[in-house]
This record gives sequence, structure tokens and C-alpha cells, in this order.
Amino acid sequence: MSTVPQHRTKRRGRWEEIAASVLPDLRHMGKWDPIPPMWLEGRIYLEYLRLIRDPVFRGIDVPPGLGRPVILIPGFLAGDWTLRTPFSWLRRVGYRPRMAGVAFNVTYSEVMLRPLIDALQALHRRTGAMVSLVGHSRGGVLAKVLSHRKPELVEQVITLGSPLNDPFDVHPLTMAGVRAAHLYNVFRYGHPASVELRFLRDLAAPPRVPTTSIYSRSDGVVNWRACLRRDLNSIEVQGSHVGLALNPEVYRILSHLLPAPWRA
Repeated sequence: MSTVPQHRTKRRGRWEEIAASVLPDLRHMGKWDPIPPMWLEGRIYLEYLRLIRDPVFRGIDVPPGLGRPVILIPGFLAGDWTLRTPFSWLRRVGYRPRMAGVAFNVTYSEVMLRPLIDALQALHRRTGAMVSLVGHSRGGVLAKVLSHRKPELVEQVITLGSPLNDPFDVHPLTMAGVRAAHLYNVFRYGHPASVELRFLRDLAAPPRVPTTSIYSRSDGVVNWRACLRRDLNSIEVQGSHVGLALNPEVYRILSHLLPAPWRA
């Protein structure tokens, strides 16, 4: 007789946990005061025009890549195609870039990490060199944890507009997208948000490889303060969030950071 109510209680508790993980965290809804104008993200078109006219895009005064391996990881709700421009540039100036193999960055972080670990190991085997990771937005968050799990394979991590200090300190519209994506993951994989606890612990841990966070104070998607941490290097640029992958200032920074012999 007692087994039936116990079963119902356990079932109800599980669905309450799932429901709680899907409901918006009010701490992050309208957190900014004032909310950054997301329409400023339209600057991406001007940033691209500036980039293709900039000498750095043509490789002028850019140190040769000498075949150094680099993996590019796209941001939330994005795919490899969003990083085609930096991919082509890296290849032109002598690096050996590889896309992350992401079609749509929307699944649980732990699920996203599995193919990234495979890609990292494959590129390391192929080149015999430690790999630099460049991640845009959520891609940088993934890169930081990837380097935490496999530090022996990673040369350095460079993040572009990535909330390494608080991955949920984002624009309310972006947070709504995060919750919608989480709902999708709950129904696809049947797990609540607790599956991400290990990932979040590794994200918060001190970096195991040299890590540089590139950020913009006029970022209309991620709170720029969430990109700052005392235990990593931070570099400020001017520009939009989406346009960080097309920002000539970023390319100049990459041209100085990527050739640096950070690790023996």
C-alpha cells in the first residue's frame, strides 16, 4: 500500500525539479539598469566593412602562424558559419585553424563538450602541437572548461565577449533564449539543470592555461563585467557583441597573442 504514494511523491519531486530549472531566474531578468540597447548590435555591418579595409585583414605586419593549430568555437544559437571570416583569415596568415563542428550551439554544455574534446584530441594528434582555443560568447565559456578538462592539450584560451564570471549575466532577451533552449534540452535529454553543475564548477575554477578575455563595454548581449575575472587577462575593445568576430581590433590582438610561446 505504501509503495504507490512513495512512487507518486518521487515522480512529483522530479517534475518539480525540472519545472524549477525551466522557469526564468528573476535575478537575471532586467538585471542591467539601464538595459543596453540591443539595436547597437547592428554595428556588425560597419565593423565588417572596417575589417576588410584594415591592413591586419590583409596580413600586413601580422606575424606568420607557422602552422600553429587553432580551434574556433561559436556562440549561443550560432554555428561554425558565424566564424568563417576569422577562420579564413587565420588560414591565410599561416595558422592551421579548425572549426568546432557545431551546427547550432544550443544543447547542454556537457553535451557540447564531447565533440569538442574529440576535435581537440584529433587536432593535437595531427599536428603534434598544443592547440589554441578561440571562443565567441558561449563558445569562450566552453573553451575555458575544455581547457580545464584537457590542459595538457591546450596552449591558451582566448574568449570574445564570453561571460566567464557569470554565464547568466546577459540581456533579458538573451536570457529568454537560454530558458527556451533549456526547455528543449529537458525534453530531449530528460535531465534538469543539475546536469550542468560540474561544468559550472569547472568554469569557476582558476584557469589551468593562459586565458585572455576580450570584451566591449558597449556589448549589447553580455554584461561586460561578467567577462572580467581577477585570475585571467582582460583586454577591452570597442564594438558590438556579435561583431567581435569581425572586429579589426580583435584581429590585431589575435595576431599578437596566438604566436606567443605561452607554454613550454
